[in-house]
Amino acid sequence: MRRTALTAALLLAAATLAVPSGPALAGSPPPGTVTDLGPASEVTSVNGAELVDGTIYTATGGVSPIVLGGYDLAAQRVTKRYELPTGGGAWATTEVGTDLYVGTYEPGDLYRVDTTGTAVTKVADVSPDRYIWALDTAPDGVVYGGTYPGGRVFSYDPATGTQRDYGVAVPGEQYVRSIAVDATTIYAGVGAHAHLIAIDRVTGAKREILPPEFADRTFVGTLALENGVLAAALSPTGTMLLIDTADPSRYEVVQTPDSFITAIAIDVARNDVYVGTRPSGTLRRYDRDTKQLSTLAVPYDGASFGRIFVTGDQLRGVVTNSVVTYDLTTGELTGVDLTQAGMPPAPELAMAIATDGPRVYVSGKAGVQVHDLVAGTSTRRFLPGEAKAMTPIGGEIWMSVYTLAYLFRMTPDGAPRRVTAFGNEQTRPLDATWAPSEKLLVVGTEPDYGRYGGAVALYDPRSGALDVHRDVIADQSIRAVAVKHGTAYLGSSVNNGLGTTPRATEARLAGFDLATRTKTWETVPVPGAKQIVDLVATGNRVYGLTDTGVLFAFDPATRQVVATTTVRPGAGTLVQVGSAIYGTTGKDIWQLDPATMAVRPFVTGLDAEWYAGSALLTAAPDGSALYALRGRDLVRIQL
Repeated sequence: MRRTALTAALLLAAATLAVPSGPALAGSPPPGTVTDLGPASEVTSVNGAELVDGTIYTATGGVSPIVLGGYDLAAQRVTKRYELPTGGGAWATTEVGTDLYVGTYEPGDLYRVDTTGTAVTKVADVSPDRYIWALDTAPDGVVYGGTYPGGRVFSYDPATGTQRDYGVAVPGEQYVRSIAVDATTIYAGVGAHAHLIAIDRVTGAKREILPPEFADRTFVGTLALENGVLAAALSPTGTMLLIDTADPSRYEVVQTPDSFITAIAIDVARNDVYVGTRPSGTLRRYDRDTKQLSTLAVPYDGASFGRIFVTGDQLRGVVTNSVVTYDLTTGELTGVDLTQAGMPPAPELAMAIATDGPRVYVSGKAGVQVHDLVAGTSTRRFLPGEAKAMTPIGGEIWMSVYTLAYLFRMTPDGAPRRVTAFGNEQTRPLDATWAPSEKLLVVGTEPDYGRYGGAVALYDPRSGALDVHRDVIADQSIRAVAVKHGTAYLGSSVNNGLGTTPRATEARLAGFDLATRTKTWETVPVPGAKQIVDLVATGNRVYGLTDTGVLFAFDPATRQVVATTTVRPGAGTLVQVGSAIYGTTGKDIWQLDPATMAVRPFVTGLDAEWYAGSALLTAAPDGSALYALRGRDLVRIQL
């Protein structure tokens, strides 16, 4: 094994970007004054990728419009650039001759891009499905795709312009996450409960070919097909099956040390299979002759390979926002950052926000944007995942990260460092708070795809002790957390891992004793609400906000809701500043008087854009300002 360190650029230590600094506090601008601090989070993050005539075409995700860049392998530059008029990103690509087909999400449209010219043409849509997750091309040039949330398989014939719907791959399953096609058969990798379905291209007849001993997996997430060998990656166990398509009962099992295989390339000439695995970010080789799995290289900790291409003696990997090259002869790994190669960053949909006073942190895809309010700069730090919650603790920022519910820590001038994983089949942190008396970080999570039962995780930064309690609120995720007087207040969501149908009908509020580590009580504060989206514990009350827009005040002593009012429904956020509570669902910010439950408008017209989760809002530690989004920009709001 030989590892070669890449440049700082490849590690996504992006160049510092100048942004307007916050206003000087001298003169005290009026409360509600909004100051724009520039794009909240900027990124060049690519999802779908395809190699056509010596050029790797990569499509951006999380930014609008979608940019398709053509990275010339010889020139090591992005020499072509196209924009797609619809979609929030693109996971799926495939080639037909010199034409590139791109499947988008939000909405699920199919585009043809003429790589010899400039034409970009929408040729189909998969309405009402919002995502095209995967594409592949049959030997006769027909394009096949898989969708979410309908879990369907479709085809598009470029020769005739006709589209065919093969229907739902597996009734009740929402994801067709991977597709591979040969002359006679479509292979569809399904989740959130794993299936591998073989579909006759002519008749549409379907049959399950996933061996039954692997039915407990969540996804067949990645497929590759060459010369009658179908490679299928199973999540979350990092298992690969090499299946004989002539007789699917014949297969090899390859077990990697990781949880996910995100990219597969079959090297027919060498009889090898190359895989990119996460969370370690490793490029590996499976030698089919010796049955040995070996490590080739690690571009950086947590690298996520989107595609791997074999070009002679070299492997080309598309990794987050870079193209890496591994030389099979010398064992040397090199790479080029696509931002520096000609695909500039663009404002993305942010995911979480936090501030320690001098800086505001905004997370996005594979990174955290650090806004230095004193220097007036914005710098991006690489993070192998997505920080869904960020918590300032003792001069550091602690980040609860999707996937696999990891915990990272970061100093203001350093890079994020992975600390632990919450395990227990958890994948998506939803909220986090610091318990100062107990010196514990309290994190609420959602389980893995296809799984039920969220968790509350307690982490002690001093000792490194981790204590995870799953299914504290039966068959629900822990959506919101707050702490007061030794009790963690847990607000639930009836939603569990993606791809599941809720078993519970109403969100619940529970008290969890941090000393005994036990749940002491549980109740339904707002009948009919499906989620308690945020909580604040102050004084002798707990204030909660539901997805239905009901704000409630709860008395822990009597365990009763003592008052309610209403605000705009949605994925709202609450923050406490002094005796006041501020909240937002993205359109505007309002102020709550906890004593009277009176709500008054504070700032309007924000129309914030963010990625899932709750609307983004945080308060300066000294109570001087709020930080929120206006569109995709970070704004400071004077208090």
